[in-house]
Amino acid sequence: MSSHITAGIDVGTYEVRVVIAESNDKGHLPSILGTGRAESKGLRHGYIINTVDVARSVNLAVRQAEKISGIKIKRAFVSIGGAGLSGINSQGSTIVSRADQEITENDIEQAITAAEESISDTLIQNRKIIYSIPVTWKIDGKPVLGRVLGMKGVKLEAKVLFVSCIESHLDDLVEAVEKTGIEVIDVVASPIAASFVTLSKSQKIAGCVLANIGAETVSIVVFEDNIPISLEVFSIGGSDITNDIALGLKISLEEAESIKLGGVTTTSYSRKRLEEIISARLSDIFDLIEAHLKKIGKSGTLPAGIIITGGSSSIGLIEDLARTYLKLPSRIATLNISDLSTNSGNTGKFQIKDSSWSVAYGLCIMGNLPDEEERLGLRKHGKNLISKLIRVLKQFLP
Repeated sequence: MSSHITAGIDVGTYEVRVVIAESNDKGHLPSILGTGRAESKGLRHGYIINTVDVARSVNLAVRQAEKISGIKIKRAFVSIGGAGLSGINSQGSTIVSRADQEITENDIEQAITAAEESISDTLIQNRKIIYSIPVTWKIDGKPVLGRVLGMKGVKLEAKVLFVSCIESHLDDLVEAVEKTGIEVIDVVASPIAASFVTLSKSQKIAGCVLANIGAETVSIVVFEDNIPISLEVFSIGGSDITNDIALGLKISLEEAESIKLGGVTTTSYSRKRLEEIISARLSDIFDLIEAHLKKIGKSGTLPAGIIITGGSSSIGLIEDLARTYLKLPSRIATLNISDLSTNSGNTGKFQIKDSSWSVAYGLCIMGNLPDEEERLGLRKHGKNLISKLIRVLKQFLP
């Protein structure tokens, strides 16, 4: 049985994390062969301000993963996040082109293109669309569940979520990774990559919001009917909480970070005062999430609630505060993946339990999903001219 090796590189503002995984059978989670991590340098709020520093951080994490796994990484899937990442919802329609009114792949692409063209120039200026995700379809004004390919009608309408990022940031990210000698197979939005590890299919179908509270940003992705329907990133994060604690308690940033995460410290402080400081900043975060849910009409209507991940998800108050502010079920994301690391020489199990690894491992899972439906409806944006021409010609064949 042939195996397939996949590498995922998560370039975060706080850390770069790398996972190397092996897949043997379809339907099984890839086995983790090695991991690597390094302090992120050259980034601010997810933006790359120095590609050389980012490349060095990526190189350190990659070499560590290669040493553990015994495998040289030549190609990898890379995450993109930060404040430049955004989701744009738009609608478009097209008249079915075939005489027998059967909907073809070309009609689907035309409807998605029409939705893209209806986006305001101010929203898309200096941005690059990396994925288009059809959220809902209508045929002749009637909602359609599931696939529309092969169905019949006169008019096809689509509501589409376009995942976009600042084009210069995308170019800088790819350049930084390729400086290490690694080819970038694909660039994936961090929140979507994480969802493959932290959310169950039943949660995605019922409706939920995954919130990743990173060092300098909070990213959210909303799911319904197993499809991402909205994505947003806010320029606020765990570092803001740390800074507030340091100022409020008059202590060092290192002590503040330790106290925030429940660590032991020699500094004496008022527990009530600490909770007030943390609650104030978390309320700002949940206010932003609630405002977004209201904007898309999903406030208080997601049965699977909010699932919280990221470096600040271990804050003791966070689960209860999320439940109170959002009026939704709330829980902390769990990650417990155990696989035999045959290449590392270990005789035990290779384990990662920290949910902050979810993006890097999620990239590996995505790399082993060839079917678009299994990828949550993600359609890579920008088809090549030849494939478009073939689809156009096929629609005229009997």
